[in-house]
Amino acid sequence: MTSTKQRASPYRHFSAGEWSALNADLPTMLTTEEFEHTTSLGEETTLREVERVYLPLARFLHLHIVAARELNGRIAAFLDRPGTGAPFILGLGGSVAAGKSRTARILQTLLSRYPDHSRVDLVTTDGFLYPNATLKARGLMHRKGFPESYDRHGLLEFLTAIKAGRGEVTAPVYSHLAYDIEPGRHITVDLPDVLILEGLNVLQTGKLDSGEPQLYVSDFFDFSIYLDADTEFIKRWYIDRFLALRDRVFAQPNSYFHHYAGLRREAAIQTADDLWTRINLKNLHENILPTRQRARLILRKGSDHAVTEILVRNP
Repeated sequence: MTSTKQRASPYRHFSAGEWSALNADLPTMLTTEEFEHTTSLGEETTLREVERVYLPLARFLHLHIVAARELNGRIAAFLDRPGTGAPFILGLGGSVAAGKSRTARILQTLLSRYPDHSRVDLVTTDGFLYPNATLKARGLMHRKGFPESYDRHGLLEFLTAIKAGRGEVTAPVYSHLAYDIEPGRHITVDLPDVLILEGLNVLQTGKLDSGEPQLYVSDFFDFSIYLDADTEFIKRWYIDRFLALRDRVFAQPNSYFHHYAGLRREAAIQTADDLWTRINLKNLHENILPTRQRARLILRKGSDHAVTEILVRNP
């Protein structure tokens, strides 16, 4: 029981154990093969973690998806207009190295198991980064991942088309190997039941320009999740991931970061620490962390990437 003397919170807090107990009778919906497919470098999520945290979360989101669909149908009937069948859009934000990619893939797999919404697409905002040539021309290469490095207009147009119920909406593709947008490549989103949009700054609002009304990415979300952890944990995860990339992805001759492949361990750690401090930590403090309280649900992680607490915004 929360003490009345404690500061009021817009969230209800659940420990991982309390959260798991909410869906104790639901069997595992993720096979070992599917679980392995969600694996990302530097992330230690276990199948047990999926059962305890992400399975109940998928059920919780399922309730929201079904309710939103029913509400949209009722509103369409009231307005005497056919429903658009627009996807339920789930926004997923958080720091670099917090585990967004794997969380998004786990939720995509789990949500697609429900017959009511079996078509679940995943899009990352990386595809809406400006090409490197544009970033260099604008002097923004050192601020890649900051809000100004994204084609915000293009992303808003994409989401507007999705919410308008248009089919075959395209999004650019980003290559982490080339560290750039892939020219001529795109993915097509064709009226899925659910669209997961994952990215660093998806919950950001920014500043108003000249008092003119503005749309923000989060205006299109039906639900939003923020992955949270102590900064010291995220820094360690970032460095661990950098070391793993050095041994694997960076070792490929066509990798943008191939020059890091030959670094000895200590030099690699120093390099990762410098990149974290100069770029990612700054972005986290200035742009990402301030948006945490805008999320409908916060997943709080411990040092081993395991979720220790779930915060659900009060209705």
